[in-house]
Amino acid sequence: MKKVFKVLALVLALSMIVAFAACGGTGNEETTVGADETTTAGEGTPLDLSKVKIGFICLHDENSTYDKNFIEAAKEAKTALGLTDDQVVIVTNIDESSECYDTAADLVDDGCNIVFANSFGHEDFMIQAAKEFPDVQFCHATGTKAHTEGLKNYHNAFASIYEGRYLAGIAAGLKLNEMIAAGEITAEEAKMGYVGAYTYAEVISGYTSFYLGAKSVCPTVTMDVQFTGSWYDEQAEKEAAVTLMSKDCVLISQHADSMGAPTACETAGVPNVSYNGSTVAACPNTFIVSSRINWAPYYEYIIKTVAAGEEIAADWCGGIAEGSVVLTEVNEQAAAADTQKAIDDAKAKFLDGTLKVFATDTFTKDGAALTTYMADVDTDTDYTPDTEAIADGYFHESEHRSAPYFDLRIDGITLLNEKF
Repeated sequence: MKKVFKVLALVLALSMIVAFAACGGTGNEETTVGADETTTAGEGTPLDLSKVKIGFICLHDENSTYDKNFIEAAKEAKTALGLTDDQVVIVTNIDESSECYDTAADLVDDGCNIVFANSFGHEDFMIQAAKEFPDVQFCHATGTKAHTEGLKNYHNAFASIYEGRYLAGIAAGLKLNEMIAAGEITAEEAKMGYVGAYTYAEVISGYTSFYLGAKSVCPTVTMDVQFTGSWYDEQAEKEAAVTLMSKDCVLISQHADSMGAPTACETAGVPNVSYNGSTVAACPNTFIVSSRINWAPYYEYIIKTVAAGEEIAADWCGGIAEGSVVLTEVNEQAAAADTQKAIDDAKAKFLDGTLKVFATDTFTKDGAALTTYMADVDTDTDYTPDTEAIADGYFHESEHRSAPYFDLRIDGITLLNEKF
């Protein structure tokens, strides 16, 4: 019997060697070829990309910096994977209404086996479509419900953009220091303004990380926030920026999607940190830097995963290491000296894990440091706090789900209005 086992073991070993040689390596290589060919991704899984068709649902069109960012990433992923024009369908100007469901259903009818939507208000309609079409994968940016819905074909995605906003905040703080050193303002007058869309956790997380980045290099900084009640309203965003400047804000940033705030800053000669892309062409004298989410790595991930017949993660959050959080080039004409070096130094600390955006020793709430905080991670109609978010000395943003849930109102930031 022992001889039989030895023979079987030898046969098995030889078969593994043959299989290994056939794969051409360890099975961990990843190569990308044309959509009409096959590729390998993880464990040597053969991928037939010709069987993938993906539809993109966008809230606005390329006039919105937010939507333009998604659209450009879709084109980038298409090129990187060698997909054909017929395999990528982009639909724009789809409201946060039943129009989203109708569009998703139309994309399924058109042969899409992946449907992606990019706006928070699209979520319930994407879930409706996921329940009706169980053989199609539905992916959604900025949503919160995938981890509680429990649908194998519905998924949320985001990125740790709070790290990018923190880096952009460093650039802002250095600009304030330059203005202080030049005698243009005093240290006590180092007040920033921030144009926000809604009083949501996503926006709160973003403006707080921006503020903390600035505070890390300019300790006296404060910030006012003016909300517009819209993700894309050029006039309202311009008016918000003007309001902030009238309240002595000497630098403006934003979580809004139009050129309203940047152009108002260029007209007034006020330094500006934008979002979702460079505005240097239109604002050469005031644009400093911009952070943005690069969605191409997520698109490539879901396309390859579907092609491999594997499960997409319910929640996915890419960061700096994955190339999902990026900054534009620094505009040396407007930025303070050594801004790029300061950004690079902080970026290196993010990559080695020594820098945490929401470290609890860097901010206070109502004058006190926090050691505990129950966050609303599992979304419900009453927004009930359900998950301890502070551990090891920092708030663990986007670790319990992909979308932000940091909604603390910390000291140093004043909300001039609220829009839910």
